[in-house]
Amino acid sequence: MKKSKNIVILMMGGKATRFGNDIPKQYTEVKGLPLYLYILRKFSAMETIDSIVIVTNPNFYQQTLEWNKLVNTEKIYKVICGGQGRSKDVLSALEVVNEFADDEDIVLIHDATHPYVDVEGTKKVIEAIQQYGGATLGGKQYDTVYYTEDGMLKEVINRENVVSGASPEGFKFGLIYNVYKNSTKEELDKMTSAGALALANHIEMAIIPSDILNLKITFPGDMEIFSNLVDSYFFKEGE
Repeated sequence: MKKSKNIVILMMGGKATRFGNDIPKQYTEVKGLPLYLYILRKFSAMETIDSIVIVTNPNFYQQTLEWNKLVNTEKIYKVICGGQGRSKDVLSALEVVNEFADDEDIVLIHDATHPYVDVEGTKKVIEAIQQYGGATLGGKQYDTVYYTEDGMLKEVINRENVVSGASPEGFKFGLIYNVYKNSTKEELDKMTSAGALALANHIEMAIIPSDILNLKITFPGDMEIFSNLVDSYFFKEGE
């Protein structure tokens, strides 16, 4: 039986307007390296990952090619320019993956705004995709969770039924590519996460709880947290 390939799409084509910096957050240097390079280096070192497609900001295309040379890997299949919007950028990446992937191969979509790689969690995501067709990492909720309206608390939600989306989310290639290429422009504009499109098209998705802090870089304070924890927690030397 042919072994399926595991392919990472690293999404980093956004402008990061909310971050409030001249340089998009994915390219901001942390201890001498652009943030995304920590993620790329980790995925490149994973034996279970076969290929990587990078979607970069067009203004940083040449610089991305140069930065990539700092990672000793042959797993990067192609770097393409994004900037058309989240879902259209994912579609562009899937069209690249279509050049070499089979329907049963697995595609993992990881946002560079999530500056971590949960190695063991990612392996479990791959296993779940093989069974269900789709899966994602998720951050479990430990505090009380409320439903709100107009700035007021309305009711308590059972936190056992709530997770925060994490990266990567993944799918069998044939399933998710079919969804993206057959979605309308309005659907792609409205549903910016692959998970939302998948669920709307009846693709089952398993949730794999992650033990890693589900940090998303949105504002400058988030970058400060990452900078303080990059070596001691998110990307420990030798791991």
